[in-house]
Amino acid sequence: MLRKRLMGLFVLAVVFASCGNGQNKTGNDKTLDSVDDKAPKREAEMKNILFFGTSLTAGYGLDPTEAYPALIQNRIDSLKLPYKVINGGLSGETSAAGKARIDWLLKQPIDIFVLELGANDGLRGLPVIETTKNLQDIIDRVKSKYPEAKMVLAGMQVPPNMGAKYASDFKNMFPALASKNKMLLIPFLLDKVGGVPKLNQADGIHPTAEGDKILAENVWVIIKDLLK
Repeated sequence: MLRKRLMGLFVLAVVFASCGNGQNKTGNDKTLDSVDDKAPKREAEMKNILFFGTSLTAGYGLDPTEAYPALIQNRIDSLKLPYKVINGGLSGETSAAGKARIDWLLKQPIDIFVLELGANDGLRGLPVIETTKNLQDIIDRVKSKYPEAKMVLAGMQVPPNMGAKYASDFKNMFPALASKNKMLLIPFLLDKVGGVPKLNQADGIHPTAEGDKILAENVWVIIKDLLK
């Protein structure tokens, strides 16, 4: 009789243990589910920075990880800031071509817009008034679709052999546009790099990997306060 009672107690213990394990499993599942539910919210909090420009932004002649937008992303990641960099650079891009391409890139949400266009216009000697109109049109399209987006303009310069007046008008175009549109201005993207042979590739136009590190710093000092 005693043996039967002991056997009965043993069976009950096993049953309760099984139920307990089942409850723990359910609890764990609920915990995992709650984590999964939060994941999309974290993704939704991520903001986009679009760098829209020429081969200087694309990182011509460099590994994509060496281009200055990628270096900006590295800095952002090191600070654990919720921003994703989108490199919208394209080699050979003129302001007119950029105007035709911008709508496609604006299909994704944009929180910070960095415009780096005009250099190829300048090297081709295109009229400054034409470049100004194209850049303004791009700015207007971004503002129209994302009125809350923070705007940044990268200033450029052309060699003096383009003519003193043209070089002056071209250089002054950028601060004028930035002021008109209440944009932050990177005075000269190639500051401390342009005209320095060791920081440029053989063509004398596109920065080396070391040169792009300086470009990244030129950009960072202007945009860092926008990331707070």
